[in-house]
Amino acid sequence: MNGRNSLAYSLNVIARWVVGLVFLFSSFVKGVDPMGTTFKVQEYMQVWSLGGITFDWALPLAGTLSTALICAEFVVGVLLIANAYRRLSAWSLLVLMSFFTVTTFFDALTNKVSDCGCFGDAIKLTNWQTFWKNIALDVPTVWIVLTRNLRRKRRFERDGLILIGAVAAMLLFELYNTRHEPVIDFRPWKKGNVVAVEKEAMNHMILKHKTTGEVKDVAYANGGWNEVPEEYRDFDVWEVLSSRTDSPVEIVPEGFGMTDLDGEDCAAEVLLSPDGVLVMTAYRLEKIDERGAASMRAAMAAAEENGYRALLLISALPEEVQAWLYEHSMAGLDYYFADDTAIKAMLRGNPGFMLLKQGVVTGKGRSVRGLGFE
Repeated sequence: MNGRNSLAYSLNVIARWVVGLVFLFSSFVKGVDPMGTTFKVQEYMQVWSLGGITFDWALPLAGTLSTALICAEFVVGVLLIANAYRRLSAWSLLVLMSFFTVTTFFDALTNKVSDCGCFGDAIKLTNWQTFWKNIALDVPTVWIVLTRNLRRKRRFERDGLILIGAVAAMLLFELYNTRHEPVIDFRPWKKGNVVAVEKEAMNHMILKHKTTGEVKDVAYANGGWNEVPEEYRDFDVWEVLSSRTDSPVEIVPEGFGMTDLDGEDCAAEVLLSPDGVLVMTAYRLEKIDERGAASMRAAMAAAEENGYRALLLISALPEEVQAWLYEHSMAGLDYYFADDTAIKAMLRGNPGFMLLKQGVVTGKGRSVRGLGFE
């Protein structure tokens, strides 16, 4: 091999390793939470259309498509690094990168989907960041395709074992994480995470200088008027435009809230409960079978035995919830409402179970077993 071909092959090796490692990481963080990828595929199906044709009809296929996409990405990454099936891996890579690049370009233009989920919940990128990341990967992708025949050896037995092993490994990994909560949790609701923090309530006055028109946001604690700097106390100079008091509780998962039947947000009260709370979640109440209902009743009994309050966090109409609870012998269970997206972010199970105490997640799972009641 001459010097030019040697350099081309060296660049091919570097390109394969760079793209392969990115694909392995991307597929792993999605494979660890395949249900999250399924939800993202469903989101795409619900917001995208092509020439007036919508894709709601394909929603039942979202799980299969997400499983196949994650597996394909992982397999291509393995083949690239192992230098196996060079033509197959090169052309498969080109197809995937073309799809990813076009999709993220339209995401960036329209912002119909705010996060493509290319790195699951592990790393969040804006749509434009994701697009430019794909453009950067397109460069080595083209080189891999152009140099796919350099030093190509026919090793079908070895390559075949690598291909079969990669497919089997990722499918089993996805299956396990579909039946359980993710083995590595990248979400804010990870066990051990602080999800609510009590802090000192701060009062604010929005003041406007009567002469210059300058507007100031003056903050002071519960000590009251004496804590306001003296220069802002002269109302002959300053006009009060408005005032407010910040919540003394910070909810860490951004935008999370849970409301009661009166529409009052009870998130702070529930999350910071000193006695402990068992939160049972359901984003599709009608999809819970009798086995799931039985696991909820068992969790309620365990909560009562351990001095925990049990409640249901649901996305449904009140009359539907009341009828379902009565039908499944849980009529006295307290329930609150949240957006189904927020519920899915907490727990992938339907139902799912989470223990909270003083703002900390102390246990979570898809059954009462392993929750770790104290």
